[in-house]
Amino acid sequence: MQPFLIFGLSASLAAMGELAGHERRGSLIWPGRSAILGLLGAALGIRRMGDFTALDALDVSVAIFDAGAPLRDYHTIESVPSAAAKRPNSRPEALRDAKGRTNTTITLRDYRAGVFYGVAVQGAGLEALQAALSHPRFTLYLGRKSCPLSAPPGARIVQAGSPAQALIHLTPPPWLCERGGPVARTLIVGADQGEVIHDRALDRRLWHFGPRSVARQPVEIALEATP
Repeated sequence: MQPFLIFGLSASLAAMGELAGHERRGSLIWPGRSAILGLLGAALGIRRMGDFTALDALDVSVAIFDAGAPLRDYHTIESVPSAAAKRPNSRPEALRDAKGRTNTTITLRDYRAGVFYGVAVQGAGLEALQAALSHPRFTLYLGRKSCPLSAPPGARIVQAGSPAQALIHLTPPPWLCERGGPVARTLIVGADQGEVIHDRALDRRLWHFGPRSVARQPVEIALEATP
């Protein structure tokens, strides 16, 4: 038996790390490691250029209770051709100097609508993380700033033999229990070999992410319905 910090992540909209190009930004069907650590950092009040050393040492597992439905949003972006740019200090300055010589591009943003995940964290400092999730310093988002959580995480520390056993004690939001408690059948864990995703933060200032191998473990984590 060992201690786990468990909490739930529910959101009406979520956008969760994928290789991002200029014209399209996709979304995984579960929150990646960088998303979870970023959310924990926000709860603690760590700014993007702050010290994430303690969080980077944590082990994180994610149970998919509801991956939601895919949703795609279209944006139009005004960009400045390189020939019109004169080493600007900011985007407003570049647009001003371009004097109307701009391009309009349609870009795509992918989201997941109506999601719920369970997270199990192992490592040092779980008590501080539990307290921070209960009273976060910054707003908690599940991806972009248009994706705030729809319910408090309900963080708690439990003793269990595995992440799956720990997540049985998770309390789901009541509106997800109209037909009984939600059930997760997939658990995402770090692995030596498996599916490769780019969700390991290398440089938070430059938004550089490295590859990581994960495994999708078949499980059955049935939560009790809340009144």
